[in-house]
Amino acid sequence: MQMKKTITDRVSWVGKVDWELTTFHGEEYSTWRGSSYNSYLVRDEKTALIDTVWLPFAEEFVSNLKQTVDLNTIDYIIVNHAEIDHSGALPLLMKEIPDKPIYCTKNGIKSLQGHYHQDWNFVPVKTGDTIQLGSTSLVFVEAPMLHWPDSMFTYMTGENILFSNDAFGQHYATELLYNDLVDQCELFAEAIKYYANILTPFSSLVTKKINEVLDLGLPVDMICPSHGVIWRKDPLQIVQKYLAWADSYQENQITIVYDTMWNATRRMAEAIAEGIQESDGSATIKLMNAGKEDKNDIITEVFRSKAILVGSPTINRRYLSSIGAFFEIIRGLRFSGKKAAAFGSYGWSGESVKLMAEDLAEAGFELVDEGCRVMWKPDGDALDACRDFGRRFGQAL
Repeated sequence: MQMKKTITDRVSWVGKVDWELTTFHGEEYSTWRGSSYNSYLVRDEKTALIDTVWLPFAEEFVSNLKQTVDLNTIDYIIVNHAEIDHSGALPLLMKEIPDKPIYCTKNGIKSLQGHYHQDWNFVPVKTGDTIQLGSTSLVFVEAPMLHWPDSMFTYMTGENILFSNDAFGQHYATELLYNDLVDQCELFAEAIKYYANILTPFSSLVTKKINEVLDLGLPVDMICPSHGVIWRKDPLQIVQKYLAWADSYQENQITIVYDTMWNATRRMAEAIAEGIQESDGSATIKLMNAGKEDKNDIITEVFRSKAILVGSPTINRRYLSSIGAFFEIIRGLRFSGKKAAAFGSYGWSGESVKLMAEDLAEAGFELVDEGCRVMWKPDGDALDACRDFGRRFGQAL
């Protein structure tokens, strides 16, 4: 049973660490390090509960909460975001305390009603609205599209804590709770993966909202997100990371994403990588087989890259299905400031390279070459041509 953890004299963590979670958003997001559903109990003269947990843990959550606090003494329920992983225990909790007010945005009301078809005691809030708890208060800040239209932050005065919901979180299971206690490589690997796969399409809104919050000049001693660790040591470091990631982020990296049927396209990928290395020896080059590697890990590497190449043989006058799935994802994520080109092998008609180039352009990548095609299995001359293509690509960057 997951019990409470004390954060300050007034604030406790009452969430759930999910060590077994391997996928999220259905099967769309891989969570190799599990996750947590962070719920917070705030007690002053008045008591507030900020968010709940995912539906499968609803009974456990309510049972544990009863051991921590008399449910009838909860004065306010705050729903920063209505997605099921945050609000899943709400129906069971509201059976216990049906008349308690639920504070959320207007879009939050729509979302909660859409999920649960209940007409609870909703109180809509907007930026600047405040609940006085006693010597402290809760201030609400709307954060639409970070990452849903209903999202908001809650700031606690006195304790100087920003309850940031999905922003600044990670899918990362740990019993250690705080950013300074966990493995930093693991933490930031999950943080950038989270941003790359979930928040990239909203980068302009991320920058605007962060600057809006920073301009308020509020002291921030802790950032408490809804997933992963609490940022207590230098908490604004993750805010600065978000500002960097939102600004057409790229490292000196080139990622080659490909799939292959009989290894012809794989051999092309490797030869192209050799050519790039000759022309741009300082760049990190990563080859990733889209048919074998995790799609979210691939997207994270694309996010980190200044340029990508995409390769596939031609099949049924198109390209392989893993590459099709890849294009579907990057169209939605809307990366900016990255360059690209396509390559592939073929036996008969050879349409894949042209189609991939079109899809790359549609997804917002700047094409720097018309692409590279090889018929059948590449021989020595063909592999030399691939190396030349790689050299030209590296020089174009």
